Amino acid sequence: MELVGLKKARKERRLSQLQLAMELSISREAISYYENGQRSPDVGMLLKMARYFNVSVDYLITGEEFSPR
Repeated sequence: MELVGLKKARKERRLSQLQLAMELSISREAISYYENGQRSPDVGMLLKMARYFNVSVDYLITGEEFSPR
């Protein structure tokens, strides 16, 4: 599962993959894998990233905030 919103949020904050990885205490490769859909983060990491960027988990996954229909 490609995390479209993660890449979007990272770029909006003008962070490199390495800078974000250091903030989250993970490898730069892990960020790359998440952004490109080669790996999926566990729930704990999704929550940590959502809190870091102050966005929803939905946003990290889809690039859009959840809106009930």
